[in-house]
Amino acid sequence: MTIEFRIDPYPDNNALNALWATAWNEVAVRDFSSILSRSLAHIGAFDGAHLIGFVNVASDGGIHAFVLDTCVAPEFRRQGIATRLVEIATNVARERGAEWLHVDFEPHLTGFYQSLGFAATEAGLIRLRG
Repeated sequence: MTIEFRIDPYPDNNALNALWATAWNEVAVRDFSSILSRSLAHIGAFDGAHLIGFVNVASDGGIHAFVLDTCVAPEFRRQGIATRLVEIATNVARERGAEWLHVDFEPHLTGFYQSLGFAATEAGLIRLRG
């Protein structure tokens, strides 16, 4: 098996929703086209034509970029795919002018993100919808 990583592949909604359904147990169908069109970058991991991993890099339009939605289909986890997705995202964000790359994550992912160079910071969060 050879995994191919593609920068800005613009996967269709069906592919992203299928990945979300398995990676996040997300059953709601979403339209990703407006999200991807505003992203600084997004990276897809593919097994042939099949999308098996994804990360989005949002931007404030200036020096800050944000890693969002890092995910890998369960049957492909623990093979370094998420690591490679975030490494590529980091490099692309740098190449496209970002000076700071932020990420929010759940506590169990601390070691993963620290291994990729992210330092812990104080941050705030407010939920806007129920």
